Amino acid sequence: MEHTLRQILGINDLRKDDIELILQTAESMKEISQRDIKKVPTLRGKTIVNLFYEPSTRTRTSFELAGKRLNADVINISAASSSIVKGESLIDTGKTLQALNPDIIVIRHQKSGAPHLLAKNVTASVVNAGDGIHEHPTQALLDLFSIREKLERLEGLKVCIVGDISHSRVARSDILCFKKMGMDVSVAGPATLIPTDIEKMGVRVFYDLEKAIENIDVIVCLRIQNERMGSGFFPSVKEYSEFYGINSGRLKKANKRLVVMHPGPINRGIEISPEVADGPFSIILDQVTNGLAVRMAILYILAGK
Repeated sequence: MEHTLRQILGINDLRKDDIELILQTAESMKEISQRDIKKVPTLRGKTIVNLFYEPSTRTRTSFELAGKRLNADVINISAASSSIVKGESLIDTGKTLQALNPDIIVIRHQKSGAPHLLAKNVTASVVNAGDGIHEHPTQALLDLFSIREKLERLEGLKVCIVGDISHSRVARSDILCFKKMGMDVSVAGPATLIPTDIEKMGVRVFYDLEKAIENIDVIVCLRIQNERMGSGFFPSVKEYSEFYGINSGRLKKANKRLVVMHPGPINRGIEISPEVADGPFSIILDQVTNGLAVRMAILYILAGK
């Protein structure tokens, strides 16, 4: 399948065909990770820089492993151990890295729009690994891959995203990605954590969780992002969990093929109970496995040519 992809900055930039290409390529990449020898020479001679201004476990590790399994040279830079702490601007950091002629720069940044700014100032391909509360496109793509792998289709599936919608870049990317692939999307949470006019994105809004998850195929739980919010969004963690936590009691009447997801990290007992996170509906660890495959696919498509 031919493509014109040079960057992965946001879901709106991707055509449906681009998404299909990434998902199909990820199927092959997942097979590589199941071999005894988990390396192929596909990106030998290519250089990938992982530039992370925020802490990360799943995303950073999977991008690093993805590059190494494709045999690329991988450089990891964290803000805390670089010239960024001395006051170097993003543009100057980008130009410094570009002088070393990398093929791909993967960036996570606390400010929305940072990957787009970087992309305007370097010739390397840029991949958005999460920017502020704006987007996290590779998470949405791995979520899509995980759903299709489990339920064997996407078109027409009913998905409910539950929790802190306002501060979640995952929620925004998931909504855009799911809608693009023909899925029925709703969101649920306290009114203080639902963005104004989110219905304009083509989603339905629920404030009653029981009604929101009736006859649903997929539930995406979101973490309460305390680092991005002040106080006053809800009375207490206990009350939030009581009204919006996904627990086994709420899933007694669930569709037998229900899929429960979470981008991580999990606050057990708050947005999701341990018995659900570790139970038969959960594909949370599958998301981690599939994140590696999807990120391998993206690096291969951008740098493999």
